Amino acid sequence: MLEVSIELLSLLLVAAFAAGFVDSIAGGGGLITLPTLIIAGAPPVTALATNKVQGLFGAGMAAINYSRAGHVKLSEQIWPALVSFAAAVIGALLASHLPTEVIRLGLPVLLIGIALFFAFKPGLDDIDRVRRISPTIFMVTFVPVIGFYDGLVGPGTGAFFMLGFVALAGFGVLKATAHTKLLNFASNVGGMLAFAFVAKPWWITGLLMGLAQMAGAWVGSKLAMRVGSRMIKPVLVIASTSLALKLLWDMI
Repeated sequence: MLEVSIELLSLLLVAAFAAGFVDSIAGGGGLITLPTLIIAGAPPVTALATNKVQGLFGAGMAAINYSRAGHVKLSEQIWPALVSFAAAVIGALLASHLPTEVIRLGLPVLLIGIALFFAFKPGLDDIDRVRRISPTIFMVTFVPVIGFYDGLVGPGTGAFFMLGFVALAGFGVLKATAHTKLLNFASNVGGMLAFAFVAKPWWITGLLMGLAQMAGAWVGSKLAMRVGSRMIKPVLVIASTSLALKLLWDMI
């Protein structure tokens, strides 16, 4: 049985399409869907859980598109994806037991820092650079921290993964985006499975929003691959800044 009215569902589907488009390019789709779910009447925990249900479809579609185009090799990213998945499960299960509000207080500063990095760092394009840490070290340090954060809190996960791939792994912007979507998909699946046990997602609404997310992600990822860093960088800066401002507004 549908959890919302047809009018509210229409609003949620439009929001999901827009979120899928933005998220496939730079992350931050939750900035659109999570508030919309709350406006639609979902309790905060239900909104978080439903957001995970619908979000994994968009991230999955984007990951498939980037993989098919050769920007990420799935066979080489199985272990990082599993680490991201497992860390998100733990984060989601602990969401009600850890001081997530303390984490949220620092988020705007981190997101504005990411926006400034991508806006003013010279030479950021689609060309790979010298990596600062090995893939193994990246997998066992950075990936579980961001995966855990996605399960625990969520907003800005795509931007954090992007920063790590560019600043630490030495990836070009487009390649970083492709790998971000794969690990974000894995963390979304982990968070969704955990929330399924500790919360009550709106399953039908979430699945329908997931279809709209897939459509938006397909359009966004195709456009990102065509234009590359010239599009990804400004969208990332705008998305990170908007999310930071939204979080600051909520604190007032």
